Amino acid sequence: MTELEFEALRAFLKARSGLALSPDKRYLVESRLASVCTRFKVDSLSRLIWEIKSGRSPAIENAAIEAMTTNETFFFRDKAPFDLFQDVLLPRYIKERAATRRLRIWCAAASTGQEPYSLAMLLKEASARMPGWQVDIVATDISNDVLEKARAGVYNQFEVQRGLPIRLLVKYFTQKEDQWQIAPEIRSMVDFRYLNLIEDFGRLGQFDIVYCRNVLIYFDAPTKANVLRRVAQLMAPDGSLVLGASETILGITDALSLDPAHRGLYVKPACVSPARPAFAGIR
Repeated sequence: MTELEFEALRAFLKARSGLALSPDKRYLVESRLASVCTRFKVDSLSRLIWEIKSGRSPAIENAAIEAMTTNETFFFRDKAPFDLFQDVLLPRYIKERAATRRLRIWCAAASTGQEPYSLAMLLKEASARMPGWQVDIVATDISNDVLEKARAGVYNQFEVQRGLPIRLLVKYFTQKEDQWQIAPEIRSMVDFRYLNLIEDFGRLGQFDIVYCRNVLIYFDAPTKANVLRRVAQLMAPDGSLVLGASETILGITDALSLDPAHRGLYVKPACVSPARPAFAGIR
């Protein structure tokens, strides 16, 4: 792969997915796109890049984007965002949405589904406090492969051991040989959809809570600002945005403000609240 070919691939990934690949990531390109070459019987990486530039094969283009997308996730990843949901956000919206009894949640870049399913299990655990409520969880990702796995809700032993409390595993999963199938009642709570964050997503409608974790880190500053502005437009006036631990809006956008009481939580500027006691955590 020549320098010009690498630059062409970087430009393609940026334009189509927002992924800002740094110049030192050639080794990553070579390792991840090798499987795409094998899959489509392309004899070299140079030929694969030529096929991408030609625009003749949408299947190859999509496969290249999916191969370069990071899909690392696990149940209750980083714990704190789920403590925040259980102990702060859910009680807040149960009170503030008491009249309509409706709650809408969006998990962007949901990968293989562990994040939205983690939220769904917490909602199921809280169902006694929410009789008659309509709760929508929309989970999106740019990769059709991971969405297919997410919809199936089948995970191996390693995947269910990463972050999932044994109590919830026993309660909401059924073992089938060396695989674990999440309960239909949990799967039915999540609507998985294909979505590219750099494209228009206004059709999704308004949300009370948005989880957009560990995806903005792959975008450059202008793309981050654009995505955050459009996310803010979809949030209810008192909506909440949860970002990853290493992500921030500071210096990127003024469409949202940090909630000073809770790390990683962002709201519309008019809704910034005074500091509150820390939350208790998943029990």
